[in-house]
Amino acid sequence: MNIAVKQKKIQELNPTDILFQTAYWGHVKSRLGYKPVAFDFKSSTGQQGDFLVLIKTFGNGLAVAYVPQGPELNLDPEKQGRFLEALSQALTGHMDPNVALIRYDLPWESPYTAYVRDGQAWPGHPDPRLRELRMNIGTLTWPLRKAAMDLTVADAVVVDLARTEEAIFAAMKPKTRYNIRLAQRKGVSVFKASVEMLPLFYNLYMHTAKRNSFNPGGTYRHFAALFSTPVQNSGLTEIIFLLAAKDRDILAGAIILIVGRQAIYLYGASSNKQRNLMGSYAMHWDAIKSVRAKGCLSYDMGAVSPVPDSSHPFYGMYRFKTGFSGEIVHRNGSWDYPLNMTGYKAFRNMESLGKMCFGANNG
Repeated sequence: MNIAVKQKKIQELNPTDILFQTAYWGHVKSRLGYKPVAFDFKSSTGQQGDFLVLIKTFGNGLAVAYVPQGPELNLDPEKQGRFLEALSQALTGHMDPNVALIRYDLPWESPYTAYVRDGQAWPGHPDPRLRELRMNIGTLTWPLRKAAMDLTVADAVVVDLARTEEAIFAAMKPKTRYNIRLAQRKGVSVFKASVEMLPLFYNLYMHTAKRNSFNPGGTYRHFAALFSTPVQNSGLTEIIFLLAAKDRDILAGAIILIVGRQAIYLYGASSNKQRNLMGSYAMHWDAIKSVRAKGCLSYDMGAVSPVPDSSHPFYGMYRFKTGFSGEIVHRNGSWDYPLNMTGYKAFRNMESLGKMCFGANNG
């Protein structure tokens, strides 16, 4: 397989429902120190399309080229490794010498879901070494490495909105329906917030990160960049900023982005106080109704544990989000193509020490 790539302006990216492959996302990241670059590609076996690359330095004059949830295409799982190898080889000629690796955060469905049939539970992702063996089948040099972390969400709950509100609500778990009704009875209101309330949301988000022991993934300017980037002609349809409140107390918040016919819950937060009022339940039900009314066909609620494992850090998200009648989508996650092995090892070491944080970790 041979692949030809040609650089183009990010404003010329093809329309897509993948937020992280839009010109908007490139512009957001450019405000945060990334260099966005777009490419067309065409393979000798007929695949063609385009994708966005984000380039960022990480120390010692080295850089990473990151492809967030791209490229967007359907491939036989047994041919994915060879495709990524050929694409990486083609991209190498367009990369500066300081780029130590290309990281693909693949939107492709995990190939292991094909073995789950007849009501069997998803067993989870196999050991990374086994995944690498499978991914590199058909490659010439066995170059692909499973990243230690997935930069966007590999396992997410997605709610099908191509149903009536009544059908969506009826399909929810009984506890979820009860908590939504409880919030309504307790007088919890959900409203569209103005950007002036973003500092309040950020403070809530930081408390949420501390309570749930996760890396908050950025400073206030990361959130501000979402709202300071023009939406017009960027591939983004709309930003929805919601807050749930009881009187003057803010209980929960969400930043939701609509791209094409898909809504994605990008960032969320909830208060440590008055959790018995179920503000997060009210907020997501309002979000579902709002984005459905805008013509969205799906609502991506973001990260969950891949299986109902109480030891997983995202198990709480699994219990909460699966109550909203969504299905869990298992994606292939992040994969690395090293260009400079010394630099690549330095990058992986920085990741292991928690010194790298440049993904979009919606949750």
